[in-house]
Amino acid sequence: MKIITTKTEFKNAAEEVFNLMNKGEGNLTAKERKRVQLLASAIQVYEKNIYPIEMPQTIEGMVELKMYEHKINQATLAKKLKLSTTKLSMILSGKQKPDIRFLKGVRKELDIDADFILDHI
Repeated sequence: MKIITTKTEFKNAAEEVFNLMNKGEGNLTAKERKRVQLLASAIQVYEKNIYPIEMPQTIEGMVELKMYEHKINQATLAKKLKLSTTKLSMILSGKQKPDIRFLKGVRKELDIDADFILDHI
């Protein structure tokens, strides 16, 4: 795998991927597809090392991150958890403490690690 170590290499790799993808995925040769995969993996490693994303330190923060990852909004989550949108909003804003039903629901629906929940209640 190609290793990207500088900002210039990162910029050049991103530009190459952009140019190849502009051809259209169906128009790429097997060699070009392999090149895109290699570059994308190298870019991902570089970004992870240079621009780390800190994990949330609160249950509310983790729920919001997982909602983003699952591409769902508060109304959808409230419905899945069988909660009112008002109650969910109050929990996420810190105005109401999460109850057991909420914690069990977000663990199941959003796949939040039980250890994280236990460490942050």
